[in-house]
Amino acid sequence: MPRAQDGYGRTVASYSVPDVRLVNSDGARVSLRSLLDDKPVILNFIFTTCGAICPVMSATFSQVQAALGLEQNAVRMVSISIDPEQDTPAVLKAYAGKFGAGPNWHMLTGSLGDSIAVQRAFNVYRGDKMGHTPVTLLRARAGQHWVRLDGFAGADDILREYRQFAAR
Repeated sequence: MPRAQDGYGRTVASYSVPDVRLVNSDGARVSLRSLLDDKPVILNFIFTTCGAICPVMSATFSQVQAALGLEQNAVRMVSISIDPEQDTPAVLKAYAGKFGAGPNWHMLTGSLGDSIAVQRAFNVYRGDKMGHTPVTLLRARAGQHWVRLDGFAGADDILREYRQFAAR
């Protein structure tokens, strides 16, 4: 377990990815299960009008993406909106541009019901977008446990977790 001053707590958990179809920033419907099944995954939950937690988490994802360099083709980064009524594909596309999201960083939205189902599946649903907390989830491949980082994990922390399971 990381020290308290690291800014996050690490746990390992098993989550069942719901069989929902979300919408990416290009407006295409995608199966969440399929998107998460074929590569290692680094996932978080955001909303574009957030003024505190989400910009920090998105900037961290941007740093992770940059640090991965060519290795970024081997991992899928996913940010799922917890405010799908506001976060349309066009809004997510602009947000992705703001943080320099590359082709392997997927911004997803969908119906409110599907968003809540996904949040509940990953135990991040807090009943209101204003009550959300920073969480980053990583998984090496389908069928394996998720590493859950609660709090503000930095890019180096996320990369260390990713490289530990990528090396196996």
